[in-house]
Amino acid sequence: MKGNKVASRYAKALLDLAVEQNVLDNVNADMINLAEVFEASKDLTSVLKSPVISPAKKVEILESVFSKNLNPMSLGFMKLIVKKSRAGIMPEIADSFIDLYKKHNNILDVYLTSAVLLDQPVKEKILSKIKVRFNGKINLIEKVDPALLGGFIVRIDDNQLDASIASQLSNLKNILLN
Repeated sequence: MKGNKVASRYAKALLDLAVEQNVLDNVNADMINLAEVFEASKDLTSVLKSPVISPAKKVEILESVFSKNLNPMSLGFMKLIVKKSRAGIMPEIADSFIDLYKKHNNILDVYLTSAVLLDQPVKEKILSKIKVRFNGKINLIEKVDPALLGGFIVRIDDNQLDASIASQLSNLKNILLN
């Protein structure tokens, strides 16, 4: 929990600086890139968390990996994080920044899981129901899960609407057994 709180504070500071310098979208793209790299490379994450590797070596590694792809502000921020002995929470900082960016720009992640890939009119109908309650940009994240048998599940933050056949069959089974 402590790491998350510290990570969110660093992410908030970076967001404020990026807004001030008018490079928010560039820094967000960098943080998305960093999050993907950290997720894909557990070795890099281990290097950042290692107390044996010196901060200078960590900065050298980060520069060699990211210097050509990152905004100078993002790279400078990463160097600062390493100097402050917070390199181990860099993946959490990137994730926190992405979340803060979405809140700042009023972007809502909507997770849509269905038994088969839904066609565009069905997706539009589902999204139109969501847009009634939310007046921002919707980022639709789709997933196909054949175990649902039919229907769909929509998850927004901590709320979930389960309109799947598998769920309805399970509910019917419970009613019949009671």
